[in-house]
Amino acid sequence: MRRSGMLLPISSLPSKYGIGSFSKEAYDFVDILEKAGQSLWQILPLGPTGYGDSPYQSFSTFAGNPYFIDLDELVKEGLLSEEECNSYDWGSNNEYIDYEKIYLSRFKILKKAYERSNISKNKIFKEYCEINKWWLHDYALYMSIKDSFSSKSWIEWDDDIRSRKEEAILKYEENLKDDITFYKYQQYLFTKQWSKLKAYANEKGISIIGDIPIYVALDSSDTWANPELFQLDKDCIPTAVAGCPPDGFSETGQLWGNPLYYWEYHKYTEYEWWIKRIEYSHKLYDVVRIDHFRGFDEYYSIPYGEKTAINGSWKKGPGLDLFKYIKEKLGDVEIIAEDLGFLTESVKQLLKDTGYPGMKILQFAFDSREESDYLPHNYDKNCIVYTGTHDNSTIKGWYEKINPQDKRMCVNYMNNKYTRGNEIHWDFICLAMRSVANTCIIPVQDYLGLGNEARINIPSTLGDNWKWRMNPNCFSKNLIKKIRMLTKLYGRK
Repeated sequence: MRRSGMLLPISSLPSKYGIGSFSKEAYDFVDILEKAGQSLWQILPLGPTGYGDSPYQSFSTFAGNPYFIDLDELVKEGLLSEEECNSYDWGSNNEYIDYEKIYLSRFKILKKAYERSNISKNKIFKEYCEINKWWLHDYALYMSIKDSFSSKSWIEWDDDIRSRKEEAILKYEENLKDDITFYKYQQYLFTKQWSKLKAYANEKGISIIGDIPIYVALDSSDTWANPELFQLDKDCIPTAVAGCPPDGFSETGQLWGNPLYYWEYHKYTEYEWWIKRIEYSHKLYDVVRIDHFRGFDEYYSIPYGEKTAINGSWKKGPGLDLFKYIKEKLGDVEIIAEDLGFLTESVKQLLKDTGYPGMKILQFAFDSREESDYLPHNYDKNCIVYTGTHDNSTIKGWYEKINPQDKRMCVNYMNNKYTRGNEIHWDFICLAMRSVANTCIIPVQDYLGLGNEARINIPSTLGDNWKWRMNPNCFSKNLIKKIRMLTKLYGRK
């Protein structure tokens, strides 16, 4: 089946309280997707974010971001008042997220709701905590201890709790009992509201594509609670961390800093943690996109303490073995492999052996110096085509900056010498839509014809990423009608 959809992070939805959430505006966007004839909504990771605000560096791979909890729903439930919600400073720019103001406000208002909820007596809450205790308790405990250590990462905590001595765990569980329940309450609200939104989307014929990073953050409950899963020394300090080698985009490579998996241990456990992760992700989403798929074939290992990625080296990953176990335990779950960048023959073979669709980015196709696998005439049907992703410029912003030779190649390839610059995004949208790729995903910014002021992320930079938000009412009836017409024209739904 030929499918199409849009890419829009939850955080980029419009809302009254500074950041996109599971509010009415999210339901309105589902309605837009339905009216525009789309069947997919791709989002970014939903985990709680920390320093740098990246959804790819989360405090837990299983927890949800409390910023996304709809405060209006808590008003309806009588736990908050509109006056209280409006009394906080959520930022003054509707097009950008002010994370500092969100951080300073969101937990305070949620704490008010928690204190009025009498949640510890709630039977459904107790059942939720019991069902999810295999990750939830460690996460709530981690965040509570982290708060008590002025937000420091666990590797800077006192030795007894850093190494999870039993008496230390018991002490902190007792001393921080109320804080722990508060963090569990946040996750209960997140799950309840997200499940309701996802059900609404599914009822409208919209499937959710979720995104999971291949790695977890060092500053996370996952690493602290499960040190045996990672390449850590006897003092729980990483021996090596993740990143990418130097290339044409970065002379010193990318130093991500995530702990690397101890794959021998994962294999010994028949990949139990990974199977739980994929299974849980498929409860949150209908389709799971795994970021940096190449790392399963070979991963780049950088000695811990290095300031750049220059001195790293490639190591062998689990390969097909992991995915055989996933299929054996979970059946044919729907997975998208993020296979962007330089791919070795062994990575290509792994993708072929799994049968997962890879990704094609149109912005990568038009390099007049060489033939590209990203040009649509080279596609296999089993792939996902994008004009760009969250890591790219918008089409309009990209086209404005490419050199004249590459622009000429674009015009020649599309046989369209008459497109005006302010309409160029439609040429690329149509090119993606009419390709043989089974699935086509277009970032919302490209449908809106926005420039790089609407870019989501510039890799390897800090400060201005993950902030863009969509304006309310930007999807006019005519725009929705045009998207629906093109979707039908190119045989998608």
